[in-house]
Amino acid sequence: MVNDSSKIKIAILDLYEGYANEGMRCIQEILNQFSEANNLDLDWDEFDVRRNNEVPDMSYDFFISSGGPGDPLESRYSDWEKAYFTWLKNVERWNNNPAHAQKKFIFFICHSFQLACRHYNIGVVRKRRSTAFGIFPIHMLESGYEEPVFKGLTDPFYAVDSRDYQVVQPNYLVMEKMGAKLLCIEKERRHVPYERAIMGVRFNEYMIGTQFHPEADALGMTMYLQREDKKKTIIENHGEEKWHSMIQHLNDPDKILLTYSHVLPNFLNLAVEHMQGTLV
Repeated sequence: MVNDSSKIKIAILDLYEGYANEGMRCIQEILNQFSEANNLDLDWDEFDVRRNNEVPDMSYDFFISSGGPGDPLESRYSDWEKAYFTWLKNVERWNNNPAHAQKKFIFFICHSFQLACRHYNIGVVRKRRSTAFGIFPIHMLESGYEEPVFKGLTDPFYAVDSRDYQVVQPNYLVMEKMGAKLLCIEKERRHVPYERAIMGVRFNEYMIGTQFHPEADALGMTMYLQREDKKKTIIENHGEEKWHSMIQHLNDPDKILLTYSHVLPNFLNLAVEHMQGTLV
């Protein structure tokens, strides 16, 4: 099914399981901004995947799958994960069908990214020794320089990282076979012997994901970090200097503002250009 070219339908798969978050608001804000900036009629629906086993059908033009709390390993064989991977296989089936000129694009964020990496056996998903929370440099790999979704970013670029789990040990044989590319990794920590996490993967021509949060905006993160409970937790775990540096990074145009204004908007541009090209 191809939609009326005047309207673009987007499905947001909400994996937050009802937990209070800034992610969904940020995704909506990016879609609003993109719609206005490009004079496009965007229409989107949200699907509460983990609480209601809701997944979109193939009437949507493209998909954004959110971050979320918890262990990306413990949901194996759960009803909601079965529904989620059935949806993913349906997208693959659609994209692999030569009769469908218009393909379905997917962006996976953080928890969704970890699920996708586990599903495709891209790497090992495991618990971190400590929670990653803050604004960190992300280092490009060779494929990252060539990735159109990363166009306009610096090396390193900065992004919001918030996770207790990580994807490490890339499976290069699997990636080569499926045409996947490793795009970026977390900062090197020379003083500790830990593996660097995989932070971005191009799974195939139509699917890409990041373990960081490209949707995070300065306003939402500032409000989040200034909440007394969050401020207290950060200072207790990382020190007051870390909290102050995070606040400063939020207002630096070369830090998360750059990532916010490029990654998801670039993805949307690619998806819209593809869609419009197939409708000519």
